[in-house]
Amino acid sequence: MTKEKHISEPRINDRIRVPEVRLVGPNGEQVGIVRVEDALRLAAEADLDLVEVAPMAKPPVAKLMDYGKYKYEAAMKAREARKNQVNTVIKEIKLRPKIDPHDYGTKKGHVVRFLNGGDKVKVTIMFRGREQSRPELGFRLLQRLAEDVQELGTVESQPKQDGRNMVMVLAPTKKKAQAMAEQRKKRDEAKAGQPAAEAGDEVPTQTAAPAETAAPAETADAG
Repeated sequence: MTKEKHISEPRINDRIRVPEVRLVGPNGEQVGIVRVEDALRLAAEADLDLVEVAPMAKPPVAKLMDYGKYKYEAAMKAREARKNQVNTVIKEIKLRPKIDPHDYGTKKGHVVRFLNGGDKVKVTIMFRGREQSRPELGFRLLQRLAEDVQELGTVESQPKQDGRNMVMVLAPTKKKAQAMAEQRKKRDEAKAGQPAAEAGDEVPTQTAAPAETAAPAETADAG
């Protein structure tokens, strides 16, 4: 555990056990090669730490800095990077080859919403009984869906028979990060457009619209 800690964290101050270092000032200025004792003295006078930033160099490179502040800022950057990390999500929609127009419109709406959100969509056609002898029905349905949403997504994986199912994967033309940024912008604009009512003002009563329910991975069969 001690060895791993030394590898992941630089040596600072008295832990630097070399005769001399190539010293870098707090603003990045090159001080030159100095004895480690002199470097430690300069660090103490400036109320800073001496941090070894390139231990493999000859001689090692050390920098004067506020190591506590440096670690805090590095932790904040790592946290922000994790926050903005984009995870690829694959949504799934299941259809029957003889789906009725109303159900098709509903399922297509879910596909549009997923693609707008920057997510991939796996579309599965489920064949039952004699439908398995008519794979062209599923193929035409998938082609129709791809054409209906072509402005939002492209076919990443062409329709392919998989046992009793036929599968196609749609990829969004809009990147996930872009979709998330646009969603945040819309939320911010919505908040900015709703100023708080001043004291004494009469606020009209509004009936909240029901929240949209996310499409489940597996929906009821239609057709």
